[in-house]
Amino acid sequence: MIRILKYEDAASLVVDRKPDDARYETVVRPIIDGVRQRGDEALFEYARKFDGLGDQPLLIPASALAAAADGMSTAMRSAAETAIANIKQFAQAQLPCERFEEFSPGRKLGWIVRPLSAVGCYVPSGRYPLPSTLLMTAVLAQTAGVPRICVTSPKPSPEILGCAHLLGITEFYRLGGAQAIAAMAFGTKTVARVDRIVGPGNAYVAMAKKLLAGDVGIDFVAGPTEILILAADGDARIIAADMLAQAEHDITASAMLLTTSETLAQEVADELERQLQDLPTADVARESVDRSSFILVFKTMEEAVVYTNKLAPEHLSLHDPSLLPHIANAGTVFLGQNSPESAGDYAAGPSHVLPTGGAARLRGGLSSADFVKLISIQQLSPSALTELAPAITTLARAEGLEAHARAVEVRIAQ
Repeated sequence: MIRILKYEDAASLVVDRKPDDARYETVVRPIIDGVRQRGDEALFEYARKFDGLGDQPLLIPASALAAAADGMSTAMRSAAETAIANIKQFAQAQLPCERFEEFSPGRKLGWIVRPLSAVGCYVPSGRYPLPSTLLMTAVLAQTAGVPRICVTSPKPSPEILGCAHLLGITEFYRLGGAQAIAAMAFGTKTVARVDRIVGPGNAYVAMAKKLLAGDVGIDFVAGPTEILILAADGDARIIAADMLAQAEHDITASAMLLTTSETLAQEVADELERQLQDLPTADVARESVDRSSFILVFKTMEEAVVYTNKLAPEHLSLHDPSLLPHIANAGTVFLGQNSPESAGDYAAGPSHVLPTGGAARLRGGLSSADFVKLISIQQLSPSALTELAPAITTLARAEGLEAHARAVEVRIAQ
């Protein structure tokens, strides 16, 4: 049964959403070192041990991707095409535009937008194979103009392979875990290195990304998934359904309801029990509800909003859209009762690759802007340089960098 707590308990409630780093690092670091030092030899060794590679080729042939697409049901293909179109439309709107103009007489400034050269998309395929994650990462990279997209997935389902073909992806490796992250970060004879790795994964994947950040760009280190629903009133069936949609991901997933209504809190708790009775994924969702989820009853919605911003949830469902101006921290926000988190997971448009564990205090979800670089441009006329010269030379000499100052003075002395 889910816990129902009063707002007085919120301050002392510890929401531990971070994995045991020491435990996972002990396993992951030798794998990373092995791939770094032995390349393909280690990569194939780990792929056979952890991914069940056997005698299969690491690189999945284009013919296999095409065959998987041909085998997709009409409904699955239509669903994928709908999601691709919506994700691409939103990703295009998120791309930054170039700018180059005169900010003051003779001082032209701006930036150009250039895509990364190569991106690695990690697609989970364990308990739940996730073709949606392929779409939510690769489509963004394609929209940004990334010329090389490498996909890794340990045991890809036919739907994942078929979606790769629909996207025109040809570099797809049957590879997972820390070994996949290390291969994309360092490069081996079989898997060329990439500039950035994106996509969620299990705790071992998250640890590998954490350890290799700096050797390669990453989106963020993702932990257990979470949803926070903020509702003073509402339909208990809808709220419970949204909470279970998150809880079924993993036993460590968190489903949270913040409300001012004790009646709604109890109704949702009862509804969770009813819906769990015939939920096929109840074995996972039950443990998530009992161990990692809770309902908090506050005196006012203002207090609930303060707690929400402190928690910085991955998914935030606002049943009252008027609260949106008060939200400072969230990975993504769903407004109103007709906007389920499931829509964002699959087909609404924004990427479902989102910051967890409070990281939404620092950034939002993955976007097409994560796949490009903004390169600044500076152009000064002689008069503009002359005007800036006193500030430049004074600051340079204050730092003891005489050559910096002379590089300006040699120009204006002509």
